[in-house]
Amino acid sequence: MLDKLDQEIIKLLQENIPLAEQPYMILANQLGITEEELLKRLNKYKEEGILRRVAVILNHREAGFKANGMVAWLVSKDKREEVAKILARHSATTHVYQRPTYPDWPYSLFSMLHGQSQAEVEEIVQELSELTGIDDYQILYSTEELKKTSMKYFIEEQ
Repeated sequence: MLDKLDQEIIKLLQENIPLAEQPYMILANQLGITEEELLKRLNKYKEEGILRRVAVILNHREAGFKANGMVAWLVSKDKREEVAKILARHSATTHVYQRPTYPDWPYSLFSMLHGQSQAEVEEIVQELSELTGIDDYQILYSTEELKKTSMKYFIEEQ
């Protein structure tokens, strides 16, 4: 069961985390607790499955990445994990997902790549194709951003 402090921590983590050398110290000060106590609770949440991760939401277009391509890769089941690791290690990759296949869509592995242009994304895809040995893929380019928010918990009723 989450106590009042747990709820306050979760509410605070839903907002922007300070861009600072010691962001958790700043958050702890806002909560009136020590950084050690905050980190202890965050580790507990992780161990208990309450918190999966703390992650950055990057507004790619505002950061200068004008071309965002979801690459659908045709990868055999026995090579998926190996290929996924190669894709995930690349600095231009932000997400790698495995998804079910369908008779008219055999692609099972997806990676999100970001670049300054479609040509740059295509160069990265070619590099990844050579690294993985996978040459059957489709690049699906983003045309607009639809969502850049996360779920909000323990919010006051409006």
